[in-house]
Amino acid sequence: MALLLTFFGVALVSESALAIPAFARKYRMSCTTCHAPFPRLKEYGDDFAGNGFQLSDQEAPGYYVKTGDEELDLLREFPLAVRLDMHAFANTAREQYADFQAPYVMKLISGGALTKDIAYYFYSYLDERGEVAGIDDAFVMFNNLFGQDLDLYAGQFSVSDPLFKSELRLTYENYWIYRTRIGDSQSRLSYDRGIMMTWGLPTGTDIIGEVVNGNGLADAESPATGEFLFDNDANKAYVLRVAQDVVGLFSLGGFYYYNKEESLDETIPYKNEVTYVGVDVSTELGPLALGVQYLMRDDTYPTFAQDAAKDVATTGMFVEAIYWPHGDDSRWYALALYNNVDSDLDAFDYDAATIGGGYLIKRNIRLVLEVTQDLLLEETRGGMGLVFAF
Repeated sequence: MALLLTFFGVALVSESALAIPAFARKYRMSCTTCHAPFPRLKEYGDDFAGNGFQLSDQEAPGYYVKTGDEELDLLREFPLAVRLDMHAFANTAREQYADFQAPYVMKLISGGALTKDIAYYFYSYLDERGEVAGIDDAFVMFNNLFGQDLDLYAGQFSVSDPLFKSELRLTYENYWIYRTRIGDSQSRLSYDRGIMMTWGLPTGTDIIGEVVNGNGLADAESPATGEFLFDNDANKAYVLRVAQDVVGLFSLGGFYYYNKEESLDETIPYKNEVTYVGVDVSTELGPLALGVQYLMRDDTYPTFAQDAAKDVATTGMFVEAIYWPHGDDSRWYALALYNNVDSDLDAFDYDAATIGGGYLIKRNIRLVLEVTQDLLLEETRGGMGLVFAF
């Protein structure tokens, strides 16, 4: 059995998407309206999420309770869904050769329109790796501000969401450069707290700006007052993203991130300045979807020490290809993902290639297979499993 698991790959543990079975129940539609396959969003699903979880071409009958108060929009039923991932995997270089992890992830998900153009979304880990782990996405959204395609998000979200959403990936293997911290820095392109503004122009241009804490989900307690804080310094991280649709063939984007951070140890005077500059391209060529991300990161004092690492450069990239042969009618798909991170601090280097695929037993039940070859450690890890959404 261990040999079989090693050969066939790791189960997907992709995060929850911004569309859930509760929405399918609300509008009485198939998951394929928004996903192909779940949790990967189609253009229609992306538009639905960006429109405050409202369909622009139809209403949901009986969505609000009729209270007789025109100034009260109260959901008739609180929308809930569950995501359950169960898998087993193996690693050729580990003594723990085969491991059953069922459940590996179980999430409680909720989201929807609170009223016209005001929505919310969150998911909470009921179980992650055998323990209650808290919340990742949790935000409110104000849609179509000033009558424009202008949206404001406030709360907790992933800094890299405007690029490629890790929550929508089909692989257990993550987009590694988004998760990488360098030295003792807390900055990375993963979950953080703050605000995000998105603006869609008639020219096919999307402009996104973010202001976030800059230290991820770390928390800090003020030594002076004992006050519980979610940021350990007075600085914020600033993000700018511009993407352009090129004659309907592909999307080309640019990305910039800047953060000045202080050490968690207040006796250390050095500050680390972090910048990311990157470019990305995505396209769909019939049944084949391609995505490429390239990022350059620079840290001035990532260990917050003058005589240690200084002016550290890191580059990261990934290339992803997904083959979905028959669109909405496909029951199976194949994929490939290549990750590379190259840093002046060699401990943070990463180089791995992944192949895998899946089969839809039902639209919301997916059998998954995956194999990853770590090219630096010269080890193979892989497995199989099931992903449920209900």
